[in-house]
Amino acid sequence: MSRTWIDVAYLAAAILLIIGIKRLSHPRTARSGNWIAAVGMAIAVGFTFAIEELDSYWLILTGIAVGTVVGVVTARMVQMTAIPQMVALFNGVGGGAAALIAAAEFHRLAPQDGRLDSDELVGILFSAVVGSVSFWGSLVAFGKLQEVLPGRPIVFPAQNAINALLGMGLAALVALTATAENGIWLALLMVGALALGFLFVLPIGGADMPVVISLLNAFTGLAAAATGFVLDNTALIIGGTLVGASGTLLTILMGRGMGRPLRQTLFGAFGGAPESGGAVAAVGGDGTVRTATPDDIAFMLAYARRVVFVPGYGLAVAQAQHDVRNLGDLLEERGVDVRYAIHPVAGRMPGHMNVLLAEANVPYDELFEMEEINPEFPQTDVVVVVGANDVVNPAARSQPGNPIYGMPILDVDRAQNVVVIKRSLSPGFAGVDNPLFYDPKTVMLFDDAKAALEKLVGSLKAV
Repeated sequence: MSRTWIDVAYLAAAILLIIGIKRLSHPRTARSGNWIAAVGMAIAVGFTFAIEELDSYWLILTGIAVGTVVGVVTARMVQMTAIPQMVALFNGVGGGAAALIAAAEFHRLAPQDGRLDSDELVGILFSAVVGSVSFWGSLVAFGKLQEVLPGRPIVFPAQNAINALLGMGLAALVALTATAENGIWLALLMVGALALGFLFVLPIGGADMPVVISLLNAFTGLAAAATGFVLDNTALIIGGTLVGASGTLLTILMGRGMGRPLRQTLFGAFGGAPESGGAVAAVGGDGTVRTATPDDIAFMLAYARRVVFVPGYGLAVAQAQHDVRNLGDLLEERGVDVRYAIHPVAGRMPGHMNVLLAEANVPYDELFEMEEINPEFPQTDVVVVVGANDVVNPAARSQPGNPIYGMPILDVDRAQNVVVIKRSLSPGFAGVDNPLFYDPKTVMLFDDAKAALEKLVGSLKAV
């Protein structure tokens, strides 16, 4: 088959990928968008086999078979609570693959005439560095999310200075590799990039994982695009550019959702313990936590006109998405206006809460983003916060100097009544106390989210 027809097929695949990404922007169309993008990828892979220069088909098919088995089994076995870890791991695999391809192409092309073309050399070096950073950085993100590593920032003296020195060392190795075209320098360059990826993500706390995952996703996309230039593969160039662009835009949006510049997220060690113990002293109210029984809360919910549920990571950990849906359905049968408020960085990856609620078949028109729902809280009778913490912390508005000050939050404290379902008063990943827990209009239900919601369903049926 001529290369022209292959490029036309790649163009069609790229169009399908763009349409798929576009449809992923809304829960109602996300499922079909995923299928459309998958079809586009299948076309790109299928027509790659038609390239005349390609050989070792059995090796490629073996890789596809192994990857398919691993991907399908992993996707089916993984719990919804572990989706962020899976995303981080798969993203790291993509970055590592790009780096390995760069190394293989360097080994294949360098001995041919003694010098590599500049475009090939730039693509190889870029892919090797960025892919290696993405690989090891994604593994660190996976470790933090899986709690293999501490979720808090891990810092040591002069860490940013050491990272800067390592970056300058990588620049020197890039120059050496480009001039000497020696595989030893490339190997050292990739090892240094792996170290930079490790040190880059290590000081970032779990609260910022949505931003980190988005950024590393963009890195992987750019590494794949650079690999496409090395291999002269249009599909890789277009696909990698799309992933890089969408990941960059998502990183910017996630940064806005956190209310902090990207620089502070990456270098500010956000999520560490507060420098002083004064956070609790500034909680407001009379400093008393009020608790309630499931029967008391069920009575409050039964006679409300509007109830808003605010899901957080605690709901994901307890796998309580179906239970919150059951409670919402019971309230709707009583004529209550039920809504779900989604904070853009709730959970451990972009769209984490949307994924959970979609699995429970929560109607899409009941999901409201932060900008839509915040003006509605003053007219809301009861807000039920299920496992959320930092994203509903009013200290972000009222306490300058607080680590989360300036972060846009869900204004649940402006509702008439607030119910917080939580295991304890422990702080969230930001490491700061939450004045909402001590607000006179707030009642706490200390329990596992799933158990608490099941009790509320039973109590509501008895009202």
